[in-house]
Amino acid sequence: MNGITIALSKGRIFEETLPLLAAAGIVPDENPDTSRKLIIQTSRPDVRVVVVRASDVPTYVQHGAADLGVAGRDVLIEHGGAGLYQPLDLNIARCRMMVAVPEGFDYAHAVRQGARLKVATKYLRIAREHFAAKGVHVDLIKLYGSMELAPLAGLADAIVDLVSTGSTLKANRLVAVEHVLDISSRLIVNQAALKLKRESLAPILDAFTAAVRP
Repeated sequence: MNGITIALSKGRIFEETLPLLAAAGIVPDENPDTSRKLIIQTSRPDVRVVVVRASDVPTYVQHGAADLGVAGRDVLIEHGGAGLYQPLDLNIARCRMMVAVPEGFDYAHAVRQGARLKVATKYLRIAREHFAAKGVHVDLIKLYGSMELAPLAGLADAIVDLVSTGSTLKANRLVAVEHVLDISSRLIVNQAALKLKRESLAPILDAFTAAVRP
């Protein structure tokens, strides 16, 4: 396809990207939360949206299956960001990456004593760099599902996960004890497309920039 393909994930990122797309004159024909289509046409015949898993957005853009996309900082760090141009922090889908432990677990004491902690997360690179910088010894356990279960079931002492409101932690009697980093979603662009499709992409990038930084 000679037009523009945008990779987005369902849910919060899709919803919060809609006003930015609208600023560029792009309105998706359908909502992926209610449609089963994975390729969605838009109000512009030269622009389409592909709906992929959040963790796959950078891969689609890196390999040129999409010209641009929106991905969280967490996903980009884990991916490594190779082959991607990241021109703009969109300041959407904001949350925090935190270390959380069960209520009553003295995390600070365990760290001071040099304990080797078992930490469950799906963000291995972020967790590894965070604890290495603090000199804390950890055994990382990769999980894909609900992190909150790991300490409750005795699999891990702590978790590293995204926290938005904190209500899920509270419901599972977990407490956030350490801030790892702030997360928001960024616009990413395929570097080859930036050169080959500059005339088509530039107005979209400019509209996004103007909408984020009025």
